Amino acid sequence: MSEAPAAPRTASADQTPEYDLNLLLTPPRPRSGWRLLPARVIAMCAVELQKLRHDRTELYTRAVQPALWLLIFGQTFTRIKAIPTGGIPYIDYLAPGIIAQSAMFIAIFYGIQIIWERDAGILNKLLVTPTPRSALITGKAFAAGVKSLIQAVVVVVIAAILGVALTWNPLKLIGVGAIVILGSAFFSCLSMTIAGIVLSRDRLMGFGQAITMPLFFGSNALYPVAIMPGWLQAVSKANPLSYEVDALRGLLLGTPSHVGTDFAVLLAAAALGIAAASSLLGRLAR
Repeated sequence: MSEAPAAPRTASADQTPEYDLNLLLTPPRPRSGWRLLPARVIAMCAVELQKLRHDRTELYTRAVQPALWLLIFGQTFTRIKAIPTGGIPYIDYLAPGIIAQSAMFIAIFYGIQIIWERDAGILNKLLVTPTPRSALITGKAFAAGVKSLIQAVVVVVIAAILGVALTWNPLKLIGVGAIVILGSAFFSCLSMTIAGIVLSRDRLMGFGQAITMPLFFGSNALYPVAIMPGWLQAVSKANPLSYEVDALRGLLLGTPSHVGTDFAVLLAAAALGIAAASSLLGRLAR
């Protein structure tokens, strides 16, 4: 009588394949370089915009000044026709300049927030994370750009109510949004760069107030470059706000402009601003 075949040996439940152990013992390779930066920038931008959800007071209060510029200054100078505008009503000519101005006013004091984060200990905690400093600055810069874009929408609505002949072409409006965001990114980085130099909220407030009006009046926001004195024309050509206003006029009103050049100048200015603010961020945290 033949013996019954031996039953196959069952694998022990305690035995674990070698590759599973390797998966447990070897941590996943972290993302680095260009793959890490966009995710960090988006995360920082989202954090900044969360603050806006909890307190929208700033948007409402900042809408008052542009409305007064259009209602009082714009309509008055439209009647007296004291400034040559190329055949368009002065209030139409003024509206893109006020959009750029209101966006700049939001961004130019953005450095105060980063000084507050330093005083509260938040900045030091952010700097010890793997997030690159350039990502921190870029996220804050583009968050300022989105805030300014919301402000620009408010000004566009006010201008439309006042009868300003703006374009409603979707592609041109997208271009307007990109220009506003780039301009605001530069001015917020300028503010954060100054914050990294002066290291104090009071000093930053003083510097912000000292440069805001010269930037505004030294641009083509209120009057054409052609009627400026020679020295002011030179200042206007070096002023990023002039390129922002020129692009906004070309996109919103269809006036002669150099939108491609304006976009390139603002993009380069924003990149230089991010580099400068990132280099001074460590000094601010000391």
